[in-house]
Amino acid sequence: MPWLNWLNVLVQQQSHNNNQLDPMVVMGRVAGAQGIVGWVKIKTYTECVDGLTEYPVWWLGKEGGDSWRKITIEDFAVQSKGLIAKIPDCNNRTAAEQYVGLLVAVPRSNLPQQEGDAYYWSDLIGLAVINLSGERLGTVSNLMDTGANQVLCVQGDHLAKNNKELLIPFIASAIQRVDLTKKLISVDWAIDWVAKC
Repeated sequence: MPWLNWLNVLVQQQSHNNNQLDPMVVMGRVAGAQGIVGWVKIKTYTECVDGLTEYPVWWLGKEGGDSWRKITIEDFAVQSKGLIAKIPDCNNRTAAEQYVGLLVAVPRSNLPQQEGDAYYWSDLIGLAVINLSGERLGTVSNLMDTGANQVLCVQGDHLAKNNKELLIPFIASAIQRVDLTKKLISVDWAIDWVAKC
């Protein structure tokens, strides 16, 4: 059965090292200031709240922006409400508030390789989706977690027989094959199910 690693889906190409393009994978955002000594609250998009602690070097940037700032986190702490972090040269609440809203990313090349039928969400964005009859349903635009399972958000496009967004559960009975090389997902999903959405 295919399995998704819980990882945010926003990916942006960014030159951040030796002029090489490497997709930046957003793994959270700065949600607020914490206390009075310059700590920030982080809303993580990782499977576990402490997932970002495996990456002491973060890249901060704005949504839709094309520039990232590299920082090395001084310290982390997991609290009951989530992750907090100490950013270098951020020594008071006012300084911490300047970071609120920034995205926290790491280069895709820093993430561990997935094995077998495991996928990062960011690897599925942009893949074409076809059903077993060979009919194109659209392109993966996003993913969401319903609690019971993950769901592919498939946006119909000019090549598809569908122009609406389609939600397909990422479960073994629906997802037949994911081919990252061909950038294609095969699903057991009839074209007339699209029309009923």
